[in-house]
Amino acid sequence: MEGLAYYQYALIGLIFIWSGFVRSGLGFGGAVLSLPFLLLIKDDPLIFLPIIGVHLLFFSVLITWKSNKSQPQSAGFFESSSIDWPYLKYSLKVMMIPKLIGVFGLLTLPATLMSSIIYVIVIAYAISYVLNKPLKSNSKTLDTVFLILGGYISGTSLIGAPLIVAVFVSNVAKHKLRDTLFILWAILVLIKLASFVIAGVDLQLIHHLWLLPLGYIGHVIGEKAHQKMLAAETPVFFRVLGSVLIVVSMMGLVKAVI
Repeated sequence: MEGLAYYQYALIGLIFIWSGFVRSGLGFGGAVLSLPFLLLIKDDPLIFLPIIGVHLLFFSVLITWKSNKSQPQSAGFFESSSIDWPYLKYSLKVMMIPKLIGVFGLLTLPATLMSSIIYVIVIAYAISYVLNKPLKSNSKTLDTVFLILGGYISGTSLIGAPLIVAVFVSNVAKHKLRDTLFILWAILVLIKLASFVIAGVDLQLIHHLWLLPLGYIGHVIGEKAHQKMLAAETPVFFRVLGSVLIVVSMMGLVKAVI
């Protein structure tokens, strides 16, 4: 990430505050709602994905640990009532192979092509936000399709959350949803980071020193807003956000083509 202007570093910092807010406030979306903006600054997913991955892992463990602390002392981690372990294990079995295929694609395909693929995926998500038609799954067959696609997209870019969430919303109790998803994100990220290490990808460790505290600022704000966001219906927020994501992603596609 070296060689950027000071204002670009400032923008990256603001985006990671936003990412932390979205992740802890909604329980998902920290990557999909920030990566398009980051790629406009530096068009290389392999620069930002290790940083996003470490943030996701750190805050997933932090949130789940806090939730587990609030459980009765007799309940161990794997008996925590805030996590749906049976469905988590089932979903991982479905997603594992597509996830590894996606990681292989990320490591072998050109950065510009991967950025273009990410923009196209984000545009598809954003259109569903604008139309107020969130992805939904109402059958086991569609559950499997969404999990396979979500696993693959997670492997390529860590933005498979909307597809995966659509399945979990239909199969996991609401009070267990966020913590179950955070455990899933942590496992998927560990696989990705291990692949990066094996492939010799630069994990951008020096930049964690200043970006992790900024992510924590967003995380704290999102934690305070989480209950309000659960209780509120926010179609206008998502329509505006979807419109912004479409514009940003279209700009990114044009930039990639030119």
